[in-house]
Amino acid sequence: MLRISDIHSYYGDTHVLYSVSLEVNKDEIVCILGRNGAGKTTTIKTIMGYVRHKVGKIFFKDIDISSLTTYERVKLGIGYVPEDRRIFADLSVEENLEVVHNYRKGKWTKEVLFDLFPILKRLAGKRGGSLSGGEQQILAIARALASNPSFLILDEPCEGLAPVIVDQLLDIISSVRNEITILFSEQNYYFATEVAERVYIIEKGQIKYESSIKELMENEEIKRNLLAV
Repeated sequence: MLRISDIHSYYGDTHVLYSVSLEVNKDEIVCILGRNGAGKTTTIKTIMGYVRHKVGKIFFKDIDISSLTTYERVKLGIGYVPEDRRIFADLSVEENLEVVHNYRKGKWTKEVLFDLFPILKRLAGKRGGSLSGGEQQILAIARALASNPSFLILDEPCEGLAPVIVDQLLDIISSVRNEITILFSEQNYYFATEVAERVYIIEKGQIKYESSIKELMENEEIKRNLLAV
């Protein structure tokens, strides 16, 4: 469903991704795993078009999206939850969902999302900026689903969240995993092993390892050397 091939990305003249390739098949949940600063977010931002790559190709549903804008990529059916969430702070929870859902109709209606995320129904009238970090993360995921994507990308969903909220995220992803294909980046090894089916480990801007989650969990050398687990 998504395939990136031999990607080289830069911040100005600084080379940050080196020949990164990965693939996500339909109905899979795949994780880009790595330490802080390894290149996870840059990979995600390159896929979304926020960081331009100078070499390589990005394909979504067999369409070359390498030269498309971020908006055009979203229109093709990619939902995105950035690391900093970017909810509309001055709009209510309900308005955050409505403004996105009005952009593309589909099965993820406001009513369906309130059933899926009861906490958001209770907070429907509150401004986005008044929510806790965990509540904002849940809203950001619901808002991404409100655009009715076929593919969901999450950038470091556990970053800065309390363990109880991380557990809630596990439940949320478990509840939608049969409905949508997911790619996420993460440095929380334990969260990744609970959620993902396959994993790519990135270090210093390069993919160093690829396997099923089961194979990773059994590989003590890779866990120790690449993840310090």
